[in-house]
Amino acid sequence: MSSRAQVFWSDELTRYDFGPSHPMNPVRLDLTMRLARDLGVLDHVDLRKPSPATLDELCRVHSKDMVEAVSRCSSVDAEGDLAHGLGTPDVPTFTAMHDVTSLVVGATLGATRTVWRGEANHAFSPAGGLHHAMPHAAAGFCVYNDVAVAISDLLDDGVERIAYVDVDVHHGDGVQEVFYDDPRVLTISLHQHPRTLYPGTGMPEEVGEGLGEGYAVNVALPPGIVDDAWLRALQSVVPHLLEAFAPQVLVSQHGCDSHALDPLANMALTVDAQRVAAECLHEWAHDYADGRWIATGGGGYAIVDVVPRTWTHVMAEMSGSPVDPNSRVPEDWRAYVAARLGAVAPLRMTDGASPKLTDWSSGYDPADSVDRSIMATRKAVFPLHGLDPERD
Repeated sequence: MSSRAQVFWSDELTRYDFGPSHPMNPVRLDLTMRLARDLGVLDHVDLRKPSPATLDELCRVHSKDMVEAVSRCSSVDAEGDLAHGLGTPDVPTFTAMHDVTSLVVGATLGATRTVWRGEANHAFSPAGGLHHAMPHAAAGFCVYNDVAVAISDLLDDGVERIAYVDVDVHHGDGVQEVFYDDPRVLTISLHQHPRTLYPGTGMPEEVGEGLGEGYAVNVALPPGIVDDAWLRALQSVVPHLLEAFAPQVLVSQHGCDSHALDPLANMALTVDAQRVAAECLHEWAHDYADGRWIATGGGGYAIVDVVPRTWTHVMAEMSGSPVDPNSRVPEDWRAYVAARLGAVAPLRMTDGASPKLTDWSSGYDPADSVDRSIMATRKAVFPLHGLDPERD
């Protein structure tokens, strides 16, 4: 087994492009990979070229009608198909949509397979994390749900317990929907409260159904949350459930739209908190999942200031050669940003914050809105795993 992390990437993935006015501009991926290269991060990973997912692979999650609709809507001047969520402001149609979205799924499939089959301990799919897509419809900028397809593939390959942790500001509703009654998949989503943000789901009472009761976990956090409180929520919920569940594989989604500069949400995190979250997930993969860790990108619409630095930190953490937060951003990269976008890029790999990690052991404060959110989740789910919500 290679000790080097693998990154599944092709420049073709930047063709996932809804047009110049859409928030999900693929330049964020180009900037991420260029920054990782210029900082030397790519020297510490193995780059792997993905293959597109096949029809059979897509149909592990998506209906054949859905895949056929995406294919029909992928030609020049194609009309949308609203019954399948295509041709909406969130998911406009574009040429070769099926081909490039199948490649996104193939990249995440490659990442999960390389880890499960022992070729590497860690793998990253930066273009992945399209967590809103449903079995029968595209939604929320997401055509196919690469994460759900990859998790389904792992189950079919014999994995018995998979943990999925989603730190995107939006609820990971599509992944939760697919596995809502499946006790083999523990889905944990930390997100802005659904009463204040798309998609309007992800309340703590959503815990799964049937045999899957207790295996859907939602931490609905107040708008405006800052680094230390967000990390407290992460620490107070995730490791306890991972220890109880004992996953064989950990899959994480690193949407960075929780940042204070993101134009589509209302949290107030820094790149530093998002970097610390990646450090935590790396540690938990080794503590609870035998070191098997697959990470994806996700949301993030501050395409210069936030996405490239955050995901470069994820890659660097995964590689075992983390980037010093005080490192200067390479001047070649800043010049590229100026020439390509006419924007001023950040100077350093930090926002200048020093987040503190605290957990439930410091005590519950019922007057604190974040603590109330954490407690709501712990009370809803912890007893179903034999855990005491009141204790650390």
